Amino acid sequence: MNPLKSIPGTIIAGFVLALIMVFAFKTGNGNPVEWTIWIHAIVGVLWIGLLYYFNFVQVPAVGQALAEADSGGPGAAAINKYVAPRALAWFRYAALLTWLTGAAALAKYGILGDAFMLKENAIIIGLGAWMGTIMLFNVWVLIWPNQKKILGMVESTPEAIAKAKVVALMASRTNTLLSIPMLLAMTASQYHNGGMPL
Repeated sequence: MNPLKSIPGTIIAGFVLALIMVFAFKTGNGNPVEWTIWIHAIVGVLWIGLLYYFNFVQVPAVGQALAEADSGGPGAAAINKYVAPRALAWFRYAALLTWLTGAAALAKYGILGDAFMLKENAIIIGLGAWMGTIMLFNVWVLIWPNQKKILGMVESTPEAIAKAKVVALMASRTNTLLSIPMLLAMTASQYHNGGMPL
């Protein structure tokens, strides 16, 4: 059976390969893998990757499809019916898991409170954590409820849908904007926190 023929098979094969690497390259100091951060990175890449997909690919494609619908184009129905709901489900839960695993990593290193209080020993990672928290709020409180209206998953008036499009787009663009300094904070933090690998 070829694992690449299914999404679950591909994911399981990826984890198996990663675990083989962990055991094959174990050093004299033991296992160098920080599991919480590894999972945080995996779900974070999924979340931000989907955020960029929505902003750089799907939104412009739906706009173009809608503009061409009057001239015989296919319209946005297939994207809105089949692609967007599935992508939004992965997006929402990746956002939640990213935040939870990030908080778990901060707690594991004993700086969860310091990070969220923006104390000097954790200010860079704390800024990243706050940006991630704002982004999580935007996903669950602003983007998802409004996308349900836009995609016809809940009954809405044309006026409510028009307003929902603006709110969802602005929240998504805010997240795209925040993702850039947030990723800088996540990657730069190790240089400002005594070698903490976050």
